[in-house]
Amino acid sequence: MGKKSKKEKKVKGAEKTAAKMEKKVSKRSKREEEDLEALIAEFQNLDSKKTIVVETTCPPPSARLSASLSGHPEKDELILFGGEFFNGKKTYLYNDLFFYSIKKNSWVKSDIPNPPPPRCSHQAVVVPQGGGQLWVFGGEFASPNGEQFYHYKDLWVLHLATHTWENIKVPGGPPGRSGHRMVLSKKQLLVFGGFHESNRDFIYYNDVYSFSLDTFSWSRLAPSGSFPSPRSASQMTSTPDGMGVVIYGGYSKVRVKKDVEKGTIHSDMFLLKREGKEGQEKWSWSRVSPSGNKPTPRSGFSGSAGPAGRAVLFGGVCDEEEEETLEGDFYNDLYLYDTVKSRWFPGLLRGNKSEKKKRRRGKKGGAEGEGADGKEEEEGAPQGPTEVIKEIVTEDGTVMTIKEVIPGAQEDEDDEEEEEEEEGDASAPLVEPCARSSAMATVRQGKLFLYGGMFEVGDRQFTLNDFYSLDLNKMDQWEVLVEMDPKTQEWLEESESEEEEEDEEEEEEAKGAEEEKEAKGAAAAAEEEEEEESEEEDEDDEEQHPAVQEGETVTDYQTRTEQYWIGLARVNMGPDAKDKKVVKVALAMAKVFFEDQ
Repeated sequence: MGKKSKKEKKVKGAEKTAAKMEKKVSKRSKREEEDLEALIAEFQNLDSKKTIVVETTCPPPSARLSASLSGHPEKDELILFGGEFFNGKKTYLYNDLFFYSIKKNSWVKSDIPNPPPPRCSHQAVVVPQGGGQLWVFGGEFASPNGEQFYHYKDLWVLHLATHTWENIKVPGGPPGRSGHRMVLSKKQLLVFGGFHESNRDFIYYNDVYSFSLDTFSWSRLAPSGSFPSPRSASQMTSTPDGMGVVIYGGYSKVRVKKDVEKGTIHSDMFLLKREGKEGQEKWSWSRVSPSGNKPTPRSGFSGSAGPAGRAVLFGGVCDEEEEETLEGDFYNDLYLYDTVKSRWFPGLLRGNKSEKKKRRRGKKGGAEGEGADGKEEEEGAPQGPTEVIKEIVTEDGTVMTIKEVIPGAQEDEDDEEEEEEEEGDASAPLVEPCARSSAMATVRQGKLFLYGGMFEVGDRQFTLNDFYSLDLNKMDQWEVLVEMDPKTQEWLEESESEEEEEDEEEEEEAKGAEEEKEAKGAAAAAEEEEEEESEEEDEDDEEQHPAVQEGETVTDYQTRTEQYWIGLARVNMGPDAKDKKVVKVALAMAKVFFEDQ
């Protein structure tokens, strides 16, 4: 057989790129995640000592972001689970469970034996069967310093009728990830996208998995058509007929050069549709071009399925990235997407009744007094957006300046007869949540509920614990259920000594990484040379590095194969390299090869 052409080699390499990247991320992250498994095991060991369910009336949950907030399928309750908090020095992950009574405006903490371990950026979906169930999949755990990550691939169900957690262990599910999306579509849980990140590598997904609530089995879908690019943190909404889901937006990043990553905010939309009988469904992707006023590009927004087939989107952030800086504009606006008409429109507040009546009265007066000084007409004109600036002093003396843009109230479509103005201050601006990202949102009985989230001022992150609701049918005004407590805004600055210690650690890590890089470069060069020889000769008996023997430790392997790796390192480093350096690189090469097996 002849030598392969350059074109054939490129095609073959392109086909392997995705698989190699996933394998590379998996190997590196596996070593990091093994370090965190011991810490997660400690949490699970403590939780395993709980034997009874303990429910306690409590204050609202602590400040957090990236938790899950779900509406109880049968009761006037909300369910909040997990989340994270960062105070400038330490990252805290939660697995606490809270129930909020909508009627009583009260919280209950529920300690249930054997819960899922702490996590954030997971997904939770409620289903009505069996007295109500809360299904939780995936998410991430982080080391206290926030530098190592563990991505879960576990599936849990909370039986709401009996208050018991159950870990559903079945094969064939998605690999570990966070930032994915999961919704209920007929009798299936559909999981889309997300990402998996280690200390040095990352991968974003655009795959779709289905979990059957009938057979308790996973399957990976293979839709046809034009599909979304890999991403996390998108909005995923089931269509009213249950025959598909709509995907909007999301975020992904790529490495453009060493230590430099570039993020992309997606604002495209896709429909994943099923056709055929149950058990014989065929799925297909298609691009959607919605009409109306779509949201400005952003990531970190909060989403939920609303009434009348509408998807709700709130807030988010648009980051302006440069090589060494990252600044973001945070939002507190509301958008709704009509899945039936495929149309976006902004969710503008109409204001309370007294405001409407004053506006109508002024409008009529202006019409009757045409040619007058126009004061009544001016009073009756619709008001534009109002900017409200609040200053809140935290416990440590830091002043938070929060800017809120209050949209002008909408005019009613139909004119009504003049009504007497009610007592009260109708000119007071409407209250709205401050701009934020990564808040928890859900809709229950036509009301949107919004909890927590975060925003940034300079290098400082403010994590929130406020709570709001908005009637999506009336769209009159936000109701404040829990005000933001400045005392919860803890932020710990690093001391100079801590910074010096971190710098020293980083120098040591950089030194070790450089040596490992040299070893990997030498190993890669040798492997590339072997591949080229193999392609030219087209032989199957390609020379391999010494194999790792069963039960052999890395030290044993290095000792047994030292001369082989020294010879390989010498070839790649040249005759002028010092023996001590060659030996060091050779042992590193052997270690890299051993760990990759």
